[in-house]
Amino acid sequence: MNKTTLDQWLQRLELLHPNEIDLGLQRITAVAERMGLLPLAPPVITVAGTNGKGSTVAVLEAVLTQMDCVTGSCTSPHLLRFNERIRVGGNDVDDLEIIQAFEQIEQARDEISLTYFEFTTLAALVIFRKRKVDVVILEVGLGGRLDAVNMVDASMAIITSIDLDHQDWLGDTREQIAVEKAGILRAGQPVVVAEREPPDSLRERVESLACDAYYSGEQYRVEQRGGSWQATLCRPGGGSRAIAELPCTALLPDNIAAALQALLLMGWEFSDRQLQRALAGLQLRGRRELQSLAGREYLLDVAHNPASINKLLEYIDSTPCNKRTITLFSAMADKDYAQMIEACAGHFDAWFTADQPANPRAAKGADIAASLRAQGIEAISVSKNIRQAFRRAQSVMAEGDRLVVFGSFYTVADVLPLLDKEKQKRARAQQ
Repeated sequence: MNKTTLDQWLQRLELLHPNEIDLGLQRITAVAERMGLLPLAPPVITVAGTNGKGSTVAVLEAVLTQMDCVTGSCTSPHLLRFNERIRVGGNDVDDLEIIQAFEQIEQARDEISLTYFEFTTLAALVIFRKRKVDVVILEVGLGGRLDAVNMVDASMAIITSIDLDHQDWLGDTREQIAVEKAGILRAGQPVVVAEREPPDSLRERVESLACDAYYSGEQYRVEQRGGSWQATLCRPGGGSRAIAELPCTALLPDNIAAALQALLLMGWEFSDRQLQRALAGLQLRGRRELQSLAGREYLLDVAHNPASINKLLEYIDSTPCNKRTITLFSAMADKDYAQMIEACAGHFDAWFTADQPANPRAAKGADIAASLRAQGIEAISVSKNIRQAFRRAQSVMAEGDRLVVFGSFYTVADVLPLLDKEKQKRARAQQ
């Protein structure tokens, strides 16, 4: 195979390892050591949690960039293009640089089989070393203890939230899942815990490792009132830092505050002006992304488990539209979409769902429709693909209506380009 493009590389990586997910650190660590990638020279912030990891990474990246620090961020999954997973200085790395990193890994791995995610993680470290970044930010892909990024020792750990997701891999209770998240902790190193009700198993692990722990609501505090929030953070060695009242945005205050607390503990003393500049307009695509087109609203969110959907519903309730709220919903078959649907009772006037023929992991539209009917929902449309479902939803929308797109990264990723293209078309027509 002529591996000349990034797409060709990615197609090959999807088939290289027998399992899409193969948790464990032995293989990737062996290759990293062959390549001289460990230990990392710059400080490392590792972020784990059920929800909110991407938002936390984005805040870390934005504030550090305002402080003239060159960040290297490795996140997953991507939404629209693979390059989103590896960023330097707040910008996606280009195809050529990723390909060159893949080539180095391919040469070094020899007989060792690596997963798609392991290849990606190693590529990020290769690029960060080449670029001489000032700080590395790693987002855990699944769990923490056995996730590929955990081969790197974190200088600072952040745990955003702990809830039920990926139970087949992480356990059926919050106590079990917390142990997996706590796998990113290192003895004596600081950890910021944004989870308001941390399970006992997490506290026990923190204590056993003698970590310097900062819990939300205890060592630091976040308060939200109506449409604004403020926080009182801890400085290392004592003293506090007040974060003056800021407007609530699509990013949750708990995640913003956790990122800021971690930065202070690592000695990055940002100014109020730097913070305001970093947060101004900070919006992750597909995270409570609210767009307006032809008098109609579109709210896109990658919420894909019950906890994140509850947060989405809170946001919908706090920002009501003028008329009807309808939804385009599609989830992965291995998710508890019946529970997601149950949580949404009474929030939507009509449901649109679809098959995702190109995605074998996706739940069938008919199965989702059956779960909807089991909840007594009858206003249902099932389409052959997401594009058709989106067009059908648009066809029934009037001015003042809102369409909420959620259920998975894949669902939002299918709709965003359609919406972007339509907005661009309308903009050109108005010129």
